[in-house]
Formats: sequence, structure tokens, C-alpha cells
Amino acid sequence: MTQVADSVSSSSSARSVIESVNPATGERIATYELQGNDKVSSVARKARETFRTKWRLTTVEEREEYLRKLAKALRSKKTKYAEIMTSEMGKPIAQAEAEVDKCAWGAEVYSQNAAKWLEKEFATTDSKESYVEYDPLGVILSVMPWNFPFWQAFRFAIPALSAGNVSILRHSNVCPGSALAIQEAFEDAGFPEGVFTTVITNHDLVGELIASDYISGVSLTGSVAAGIRIAEIASRNLKKCVLELGGSDPFIVLENADVEKAAKVGVEARLLNSGQSCICAKRFIVQKSVAKEFTEGFVSEMARKKVGDPMNKNTDVGPLANRDQVRSLDEQVRDAVSKKARLLLGGNPIPGVGAFYQPTVFDNVDKTMKVVSEEVFGPVAPILVVDSEDEAINLANDSEFGLGASIWTSDLDRGKRIAKDIESGMVFINALVKSDPRLPFGGIKKSGLGRELSKYGLKEFTNWKAVSVYASSSQEKQSAAAKSE
Repeated sequence: MTQVADSVSSSSSARSVIESVNPATGERIATYELQGNDKVSSVARKARETFRTKWRLTTVEEREEYLRKLAKALRSKKTKYAEIMTSEMGKPIAQAEAEVDKCAWGAEVYSQNAAKWLEKEFATTDSKESYVEYDPLGVILSVMPWNFPFWQAFRFAIPALSAGNVSILRHSNVCPGSALAIQEAFEDAGFPEGVFTTVITNHDLVGELIASDYISGVSLTGSVAAGIRIAEIASRNLKKCVLELGGSDPFIVLENADVEKAAKVGVEARLLNSGQSCICAKRFIVQKSVAKEFTEGFVSEMARKKVGDPMNKNTDVGPLANRDQVRSLDEQVRDAVSKKARLLLGGNPIPGVGAFYQPTVFDNVDKTMKVVSEEVFGPVAPILVVDSEDEAINLANDSEFGLGASIWTSDLDRGKRIAKDIESGMVFINALVKSDPRLPFGGIKKSGLGRELSKYGLKEFTNWKAVSVYASSSQEKQSAAAKSE
């Protein structure tokens, strides 16, 4: 296999720049030069060297100490990091600050559990001793999107580094400032050079990097199309990959639910990150007997949400990431209107320089409409009314995605029974879907492959090595002699 330095075309290494733009104001924040072939190759070479000569040789307890320092480093610059996120992609500042806190918490969870989660697992066989140990694979490339600039990068990096791997981050070109700030946090925590490095480069070079001998695995969070491309390159080169892709999460409200609370939490679940999250509730499936009450409460709550300056801590809904996102969202809304969906709230872009969209609610919708059949990234909510529990389950599963689901019922046994029938990687009963470093995160169907977080995500990029120990010939003779005495 040729190295990335030898295999990238001259066009890939041509010098070019990207600009980060504030989606709330349309103003340019900064210009960044894309790193070319030589720089990326140098980063990859250093990462591999660091893995082989330093990081894989550390104990898991030593790595846990680095994670404790990482949590402190993140909290010490929480305001700075939150403001970078908000200026680059429009996340309301209160949510951005909470995101930094969550990254610090994730580091602390692994600092307390990594050693336990990586313990050898012993098995009884015909050998003297048999066990499975979890060895790191090497350099893992992470390819991340813009919507949770910090958490999605840390959600991958914390488990990967805890297991003894090193990482290269190729972040979305929407948020290069966040990408560099993440590297800064690892540097502030004292991680050795090469354990975590950010590269700012183009798409072509990413493919060449995956194919190179430097990289042992790749993790992507992004669209289905991006996941397919990454999986094709990884599979051609026999590299392990984890894919966290899209979602169209159902939010099921049964007739015995606390409807008032479901409506309030439902709005929160839809408007997380201004509706730009793979685990946002995106299809509200409500039993007919409570549909009127839920819809009125939901629309009322949605209408109260404040749209505006994301730097204002009272803002609930900020801009979408860019004008392209606004155009895509509006196309989905226009499709629903043309097919006779009933518009209950909003339904239009907000005029002005920013990439804002009105919080929007529909009913009288069906799966022929894009707001139901596609993943919707923005503050748009379709409400689907069903007659029965079985119809709710069938409708929830009638999707190409299977990431998360929320079920609302006062009968917890009923909720757990329904959860077994839901085709998704995660189910939350009487709560919105969220990621938790103590639980596995990921989906099925076109929502992806593999898991992040918890002990399961920790082991994704490890070699599950089986070791069987048999007595040597001399030991067998000594044992036989001892028995004959």
C-alpha cells in the first residue's frame, strides 16, 4: 500500500482556502488555508509514531488521569469554546455551554470506568488459562459534522483514546475554529503530541488518508450518502469503520400519557440545536383520543419559543448552519404544503441576512411527504394521528432510519413491551432521546453501523484478542512427577 504522501494527485494538494461564516449575521469570521498532502502526511506519520512509541505503552490508569485533566481544561475555557461554536454554526449559547460541560462529563465518566471496562474477560477452556484482552488498533480517523462541533468529536475521541488509540480529526469545514479549539483542549490537558490532531483539508484527501497504511480505522458521523462513501473506501482497504448517520426519530404519545408534559418535552425534543440533530424527535405519532389536546399544547409551546440572536442566553432557536440548510428545509415544507398538509404554525424562512426559519408545525401529513419520509434538519414538526398502539408501532418502524425513539405512557410495563417492538438503537420511555456516555449510542438500518460511548463504544476500535495458555513440556513433566510421588 502506498502512503498518502505518494498517492494524492497534485490537484488534491493545491493550495486553497475556506471561510467560516456566522449564520446569524452572514459575516465572515475567519479564513483558513486547507492543509495539503505534505502536511496531512506529516500529521499521520507523527500520529502513528506516537501510537507505536508512546500512547499504546501507557497504562489505562495513566490514560484516565489525562482524561481528568481534559475535563478541567474544557471547563476552564467553556465560555470561549461555546462562543466559537455559536459564532460558527449558530447554536444558542446556553446550549453551546452545556455542550462543553457534557464533553467534560464524558471525559470524567471514562476516567472513572475505562480500566474496569477494559479488564480481561476470562473463559473456561481446556487450557491452563484463557482470556480475551482488548488491544488498541492504532491511528483512528474521525470525520465529523458541524451540528455538535464539540460533543460529536469528543464522543468518538474519548473512548478511542481511552482504549489506547490515537486520533486524527477531520471536522466539517463549517466549523474549523471549533476543530482547532478541540485540539487546543487536548494540548492544554498535556496529552503527548500526536495523540489527538486536527487536520483541515478537502474531501479527496480524506479518502486517500483512509486508504493509506497510516490509518487503522475510521469513524464518521454524517449523512447516509457520506457514510456509504466512507464505508466503501474503508471496506476496499479492510479498515474497521463506525458510522453514525441520520435519524427520523418517532415520538409516540399513547392515550394514557401525561399529554401536557409530552407536548412540552416534545417541543424541546424537536428544537434541540434548532432542530439540527440526528436524535431530534422528527415524527410525532399520537393516538387519536389525545391528538387534539397534544396538538394544541404542542403548537402553543412551539409558538412561545424565542427565535433570534444565538449569543443571547434567552434565545431558544438560533439560525440554521447556513443558507443552503434553509433552502433544503423550505423545499421539504413546500412539498408538504403542496400535498395538502395542514400548516398550524410557521412555514417560512425568516427574512433578513441570517439563516433563520420559523418554528413550524403540520398535521394532516402522511409518508408521501418529505417532512415525514426524509430526515428534517430544522424546527419543523409533523404530527401524525393513529387509532391504535399497533398502528403507532408500525408507523414508527416505517422508516429507513432506526436511531432513537421516545414512547409516552403512564403504564411503564406497556412502554417496555412496545420498546421491544421498535426498530431503533435507543428507546426512551417518558423522556426525550439523548446521548449518555454510560450507554451505547447508535442505530440500525440506514442510521448506521457500530456503537459509540459506554463500554461497547470503548471496544469498537480494539482488537479482541483471545489468549490461551497451555503448560510447557517441562511443567507437564514436573506436574506428572509430583502426582507420582
